[in-house]
Amino acid sequence: MAPAAAASGDRGLKSLVWQKLKTAVFDDCRKEEEWKIILLDDFTTKLLSSCGKMTDLLAEGITVVENVYKNREPVPHMKAIYLITPTTKSVDGLINDFVSKSPSKYKAAYVYFTDFCDDKLFNKMKSSCSKAIRRCKEININFFPYESQVFTLDVPNAFYCCYSPNMEKTNDTVMEQIAEQIVTLCATLEENPGVRFRSKPLDNASKLARLVEEKLENYYKIDERGQVKGKTHSQLLIVDRGFDSVSTMLHELTFQAMAYDLLPIENDTYKYKPEGASGKEKEAILEEDDDLWMKIRHKHIADVLEELPKLMKEVSSKRKATEGKLSLSNLAQLMKKMPYFRKQITKDLALGTDAEGQRVKDPMRVLLPVLLNKNHDSYDKIRSVLLYIFSTNGTTQENLDKLIQNIQIENDSDMIKNWKYLGVPVVTTTTSLQRGSSRKDRSSEETFQLSRWTPVIKDIMEDAIENKLDSKDWPYCSQCPAPWNGSGAVSARHKPKTSYLDDRKSGSKLIVFVIGGITYSEMRCAYEVSQAYKSCEVIIGSTHIMTPRKLLDDVKALTVTKSKDTVYFKNE
Repeated sequence: MAPAAAASGDRGLKSLVWQKLKTAVFDDCRKEEEWKIILLDDFTTKLLSSCGKMTDLLAEGITVVENVYKNREPVPHMKAIYLITPTTKSVDGLINDFVSKSPSKYKAAYVYFTDFCDDKLFNKMKSSCSKAIRRCKEININFFPYESQVFTLDVPNAFYCCYSPNMEKTNDTVMEQIAEQIVTLCATLEENPGVRFRSKPLDNASKLARLVEEKLENYYKIDERGQVKGKTHSQLLIVDRGFDSVSTMLHELTFQAMAYDLLPIENDTYKYKPEGASGKEKEAILEEDDDLWMKIRHKHIADVLEELPKLMKEVSSKRKATEGKLSLSNLAQLMKKMPYFRKQITKDLALGTDAEGQRVKDPMRVLLPVLLNKNHDSYDKIRSVLLYIFSTNGTTQENLDKLIQNIQIENDSDMIKNWKYLGVPVVTTTTSLQRGSSRKDRSSEETFQLSRWTPVIKDIMEDAIENKLDSKDWPYCSQCPAPWNGSGAVSARHKPKTSYLDDRKSGSKLIVFVIGGITYSEMRCAYEVSQAYKSCEVIIGSTHIMTPRKLLDDVKALTVTKSKDTVYFKNE
């Protein structure tokens, strides 16, 4: 039986991860045709649920799913699969199942670690319960496939670790772990990419890129087949979050980005009570299994509302005409009615031009009406102030003090001031402030005046594919794969007289990693660029996925003193 993850159509990273789990774990211990129990920790519970369902596990002979941390009833006649992270807490859960005074909980253990298990932990396990362990392997999956072209390391604390001035000397351990996680993504994709990094404004990207390259080199030296794998036809670009501050603060009008900005969505589920209903709560689950969600998530809200009746009819005529489709429809209608301030203001500040393309000469005149409007909450006002500051590449101390005083956000002023730790200019000493660097002309792509901003990441993706990235701004810390430097050397080895573009059709990948969170609008760019350049698939990932409000809270917290124990995110 094909797993549901694959049965619903190819879902990119999700299908890849499921297939790797199937091969490395379920097929590996299928030789004994028996039903088994699977033990998971917090990480692997989330990993499995991101790419498969309970029906998939049943098809693999798994009858019960249990938490390795919790006390459980023994089932001594059954064998158990332990799919766990190589951490003390998870390994202790395994050991406790076989070294208590009472008989072992299970007949035998098949142990699969998501990542490298250090010698100390391995020896502890070996000395405690080696007789019970039939298999022990490392499967190298230490990331989450969030969408078909999006991955996350699910380490939001990395933002504080990488950008807080309190953590400057202690973020090496954090960088090591992030690098290890990125390598497991490359291993799952079976890619050994050329690694490049954005050389400014900070050196996090440089540090992480060098670590990733070193670990990639080591991984491919000691792969399972004992073969050294050369660079594949892929690139990995690593950037610090400060490379594009505007995209993090704008009010987006495409459906997915807008929904996550405005609504209290948790675990990709929005709970709500429909109008006129008897008070019964409903939920809209925003997932790639849903055909309607896939059709509308990247569309402008105006298009969604206009096309929804037709799309609903299309989807309902197919097999799964479920309540969930109606929930998405209700969600769109609700967003239409929500009072939100996304008039011309923020777009003008971001672009520096109005809807007619004329330069905004006095951004402050555009900003003040928003700041003085009592209907806007402090987060919206702070976002407007930040867009003003970003648009002028910083402001004077006097001007900043006035802004903070005017909107009475003294207690939240660090949401503005702390952007300096991301390498973003906030206060400048000169009164003649400079605008940001020029961007690509995308006027021909515009469909709505209020949606004229394009995330910087899209420019970077396109330039990388077209081989236009400046090598000074984007140095390699490894050998550049031939298909990406135009030499065609790799192409020639496979078949004569092909260009590097032809060669990419055989499966080139561009992987982009942002340190410190990505936005939903940046995720959308990976799909748009892949669609435009069919010869190259773009995959984007980060330490976590963020919303503007959450980012502001995180920026504010950068100057709060935290102990190393509370911010170090590896589950020891």
